Amino acid sequence: MKQHSKLISLWIVSFGLLFGQYSELPDGNENTATNTGNWLKIGTSIRANSMGGSAVANSRGIAGIPDNSASLIYLKGSEVYFAKTNYLAGITHNVISYGKKLSQADYFGLHLFFLDSGPMKVTNIYYPLGTGEDYKVTDFALRIAYARKITEKIGVGVVANYLRENIYTTTMQSLAFDAGLLYNTGLFGNVLGFNISNLGPDVQFRGEGLEKTVDDTLSVDNRLSRISENFSLPVVIRYGLKNDLVGPGSSFIRMENHRLTLSADGIRSTDYLMYGAAGLEYSFNEFAFIRTGYNLGHDTAKLSAGAGLAFRTSAFALKVDYAFVDYGILKPVHQLAIGAEF
Repeated sequence: MKQHSKLISLWIVSFGLLFGQYSELPDGNENTATNTGNWLKIGTSIRANSMGGSAVANSRGIAGIPDNSASLIYLKGSEVYFAKTNYLAGITHNVISYGKKLSQADYFGLHLFFLDSGPMKVTNIYYPLGTGEDYKVTDFALRIAYARKITEKIGVGVVANYLRENIYTTTMQSLAFDAGLLYNTGLFGNVLGFNISNLGPDVQFRGEGLEKTVDDTLSVDNRLSRISENFSLPVVIRYGLKNDLVGPGSSFIRMENHRLTLSADGIRSTDYLMYGAAGLEYSFNEFAFIRTGYNLGHDTAKLSAGAGLAFRTSAFALKVDYAFVDYGILKPVHQLAIGAEF
């Protein structure tokens, strides 16, 4: 009973640290809509998305690279991962990842994210309903990750990101970096996580879309290029914790075939107010999984849910995960992922 009381007290204090800033925050953020690359904040781990997006201490393997690069320390060998999402307003995005355990302490991962807006009409002041031409927005992120297990309780990770965005005939590209930490406190089974992402220089858009036809007295080829403003990438800080309330290694209720995991994140980006995420995952024999979660303080995303299956042999494991996220006034989103460990 004392252990239960201590756990409750610890989580109350942790939630206060994670979300206590709300009372001091203004109603708005003066930096809203001042960053580019907001697609970098889209969650790509289907398991985490079904748990409200709580990922920084809860991620496992290559799916968690964008949320916490230190999640690579959970790789047991090699892993591949593919995820597909029918997102909002006809937008789709996909993930392909690969990771490998290099040694007892070193891990490597590749994570490829691709987003496609789908076709949209080109309009102008003369043809507000469309010129008959379509365009689309595509976003691309290639993440190269390295993680190291410092001790049995501490793991760190870093990511180098190549980013590219195409909007009609203009392009932005940049390099950015992430860093993550996982710490198994040894205190009632609590695992702490921290990650900072998208650290990089300001970016500019370039391309034909910024060119303007001018008189040949100004340019021999009758064209001058406008110079776009510099835009910052959205730096995102995540911190959170995870605890197996029930399970074979639980500090509270030990059960060999059942596990119940609770996780929570606090999330702050340079162009948005503080918000949070919390989720639960129930596992039967690490074969069947049921998950649910809730987004705290998010503009649109609210309740989420999902399920998963893991088929395991002595040398191979195949995993399938599904997530459903309710975006309130926007339509719900369905997500599917397939992964293999070998």
